[in-house]
Amino acid sequence: MSDDEFRGLRRAADYQFGGGGGMALFAGPDALDVTHTSSGRPRQVHATDGRIATYGDDGRFRLGLAGGNRLLDAFDAPRHRVVVGDESEPFIREGRNAFAKFVQSADSELRPGDEALVVHEDGYLLAVGRAELPGSGMDDFETGMAVKVRQGAED
Repeated sequence: MSDDEFRGLRRAADYQFGGGGGMALFAGPDALDVTHTSSGRPRQVHATDGRIATYGDDGRFRLGLAGGNRLLDAFDAPRHRVVVGDESEPFIREGRNAFAKFVQSADSELRPGDEALVVHEDGYLLAVGRAELPGSGMDDFETGMAVKVRQGAED
């Protein structure tokens, strides 16, 4: 991976996840394995701990569990987090969606379409996915999908 490509990935992650997102996801170019599309654009970013992210056609990252764990370690709560309790933990770990009924709290800055970390109330990562509701209202809603889970911790 070239230095320009590495800086571009970091810049895109900083834009999407806020300051420090690029450093959290991509520590150094030597530890990353990047696959590319036929046109040469970055597609998948892997490290020794697994898939960090997929770089979409829209210029946004779709997190893998490895990337979710890196963001979880790098950012203080509640940033990018949706917190659920014991009753939905086994389902979310299997990769099922997180419903608003079970959300205990959420980052008020989350918007529909943002990448979200679904965490247990004890602080460990259960899944990564896309927010379907605004974070400020997730715990207020009684029905509806809060996070469309892309990958559960048991996948």
